[in-house]
Amino acid sequence: MRSELSTSAAVKPAEVSQSDAESLLARLVEIPSFSGDELEASNYLVAAMRSLGYDRYEVDAAGNAVGELGAKDATRTVVLLGHIDTVYGDIPVRVENQADGPVLFGRGSVDAKGPLATFATAAARLGSEWANRNDVRIVVVGAVEEEAATSKGARFIRDRFNGDNEPTPDFCVIGEPSGTTRVTLFYKGRLLLEMNAAQPMMHSAGPDPGVATAAVDLWNWICAYCDQFNRDTVKTFDQLLPSLRELRTWTDESMRDRVWTKVGIRLPLDFSADSFLTELWQWARERVDANGPAPSPPYVEGKDAAPQEFHFGDEELELEFCVHGYEPAWRSSRNSPLVRGFLAAIREVSDERPRFVSKSGTSDMNVVGPAWQCPIVAYGPGDSNLDHTPNEHIHLDEYWQAVLILEAALRRLV
Repeated sequence: MRSELSTSAAVKPAEVSQSDAESLLARLVEIPSFSGDELEASNYLVAAMRSLGYDRYEVDAAGNAVGELGAKDATRTVVLLGHIDTVYGDIPVRVENQADGPVLFGRGSVDAKGPLATFATAAARLGSEWANRNDVRIVVVGAVEEEAATSKGARFIRDRFNGDNEPTPDFCVIGEPSGTTRVTLFYKGRLLLEMNAAQPMMHSAGPDPGVATAAVDLWNWICAYCDQFNRDTVKTFDQLLPSLRELRTWTDESMRDRVWTKVGIRLPLDFSADSFLTELWQWARERVDANGPAPSPPYVEGKDAAPQEFHFGDEELELEFCVHGYEPAWRSSRNSPLVRGFLAAIREVSDERPRFVSKSGTSDMNVVGPAWQCPIVAYGPGDSNLDHTPNEHIHLDEYWQAVLILEAALRRLV
């Protein structure tokens, strides 16, 4: 299956049809774009933006696909920040006609090429003339590496629109599946922790415990910490939620037994990651019977995205920690022109009542929200329960409805 825009010439805004929108999405989904390997998809989207009449379009230095409508010096800037990368998985791209309409299957159809194509199409339907007439600049971004802990694309855009290089956005919409009649206002934070422990090789029948117990002890300590934190907390979104991602053991060439483990922790609002790490380092020091000064904060708060490494112990037992992927939780206000615009647009286009959503995962909202401090929501078609699954698919009628809702919401902003 290979789909293209219905014409290779520039498409007038009023002529960006449902068929055009579906062709753009289908082709975008057809192009594999796993995190770190998004260039072909970015090139395609930039070419599509050119055909759709965008004023400016490029693959930027980070690899993001970026298209703009309206003057660079417009009074207001709206950033529609989606992501073009996907998790791994080969899902044959196809359209199936079901009882409730056509359905597009494919990796990224929901997370998050569906929302990204919604952004590209809705902005094109508004068009350059509309943007200039209303003195607004619309920037559509297909960001790279959102599914990786680096969030490389969003960080690049965050730093570009920092108020010095270019104006801080007045409004931002993040491209994530919420369903067409729901708007996401809250994402939990995240911290990723890796530990590599090593000790001299020993026989399993010996008196000392194997090195794997270091990983077990770490996991038990983290679970106990979270249980204590959550003791009087009922709501899931206010809780500290750990997950054991990976664990493996081996013996290296220098005859040292090793264990490596990776733990992810979902963070509530106003959680101090540095305070948590301070207590963890105390546990690590006690585990290796260390003397001397402990590491001093800040460990991750206020730092850039680079992994932070910490070492404890000696040849008898080494504990090496890598802390990365830290993003604080972020909650947007319900009372903003952007939210009101979406609520009115949903009522205008759909028969359903608009609703708000909170999510236990993270998104690029966690990256740009604290920096930009502007009204921000996440929106896009698709069922987020299908994210990363082997059955990922999107209803094309729902996708088109999302295009119309986003277009109406943007019109209401001005």
